Amino acid sequence: MNETHYELRRQKLLNALEEGVVILASASPKTRSNDTQYPYRQNSDFYYLCGFGEDNALLILVKTKEITKSILFIEPYNEEHALWNGARLGVEKAKERFCVDEVHDIHEYPTLIKDILRDHVALYIDLFDESSWIRQAKKSAKELHETRGVKRHIRAIYDATHLIRSQRLIKSQEEIAQIKKAIELTAIAHHEAMKSSKAGLYEYELQAKMSYVFLSKGAQAESYEAIVAGGNNANTLHYIDNREVLREGDLVLIDAACEWELYASDITRTFPVNGKFSEVQRYVYEKVLEVQLKVIDAIKPGVKRDWLQHYSEELLCQALIDLEILSGVRSELLESKAHKKYAPHGIGHWMGLDVHDPCPYVDDEGESLCFAPGMVMTIEPGIYIRADDATVEEKYRGIGIRIEDDILITQTGCENLSSAIAKSVEEIEAMCKSYVL
Repeated sequence: MNETHYELRRQKLLNALEEGVVILASASPKTRSNDTQYPYRQNSDFYYLCGFGEDNALLILVKTKEITKSILFIEPYNEEHALWNGARLGVEKAKERFCVDEVHDIHEYPTLIKDILRDHVALYIDLFDESSWIRQAKKSAKELHETRGVKRHIRAIYDATHLIRSQRLIKSQEEIAQIKKAIELTAIAHHEAMKSSKAGLYEYELQAKMSYVFLSKGAQAESYEAIVAGGNNANTLHYIDNREVLREGDLVLIDAACEWELYASDITRTFPVNGKFSEVQRYVYEKVLEVQLKVIDAIKPGVKRDWLQHYSEELLCQALIDLEILSGVRSELLESKAHKKYAPHGIGHWMGLDVHDPCPYVDDEGESLCFAPGMVMTIEPGIYIRADDATVEEKYRGIGIRIEDDILITQTGCENLSSAIAKSVEEIEAMCKSYVL
């Protein structure tokens, strides 16, 4: 992404402040076992404002009535690190590449932070960041507060993440392009899984097919741990074991997607292991699909998210009545939350740099936000009927179905960014035609 985009984001954040200092730290590496680490993934808020991908770094933004300033602290180039782990960019190259006012060696931070904080009254940080860098900033602010002759000092510490994540809620055209690229690769992977599925395969074999697509097409990571759930496993919402064999006559639910340049996609499809829906499976599937299509059709600017959630629950409850899984008056069933046994999760979530983007769902008064152009969210209704649920007809037991797409709110309505992924019964069965007995 062009460096100008990061400059504009930083300026927008500073425009929201009267004055003060913003300090954001990069993500810390995570140990996997002993001296091995998980693949590094940058702090999304930090990346959003500067695009710097290395660890052990800080971004500091300063605003007074007269000036604004951006400062990047990073690890210097180190030959030993380059030998063992790869070369870091280094201070001089970072000065050339990143459109910030100053770049410093991270080891200078403990010395410089007190001067940076001097004469400021507000400090903005991630309140839940316990890194040594943020602790140092708090310590320096306290020391300045207790120093004689310092007339202006930090008097309040605020949450920076709320401001940043509110800004992240509306995606730019460049961000939408990254999300679309992630979805493009995810579509190929889901279609490959549909074409490859057959009884006797293991769930992890379909997962491997999808992972191969992601990596071979240039994606650096999956957005989240893949769910490949055959049969009754689909009724465990966060099933990630993916170790069981796929059985003839079952459905398989796959919730898997990749990132592109840290931007997520999030897609779920449910299809028959053998490529052909049974009559009962088709009936339940089309009920869930009907709900999803109606919910997507209702999305437009001005609609409140909590209204959409309520609307989706009405539709799912009616679907369960139509299936004769629930009986009674819909309003009373909704009031008692009887539908939650079979449709327990929300209709969707924000998506962007994080697959569950931590952007606000309510405004500063606690009112549900209205949809606005540039927002991206998932829509993912589901019905889950456990194999051991003796309260429903046997023909339904063990069926778990979720259908999930990524939706962009536009000026006049919405766009299904993942509409190219097979979803209707006819599309899925056609995609599965390569199944060989």
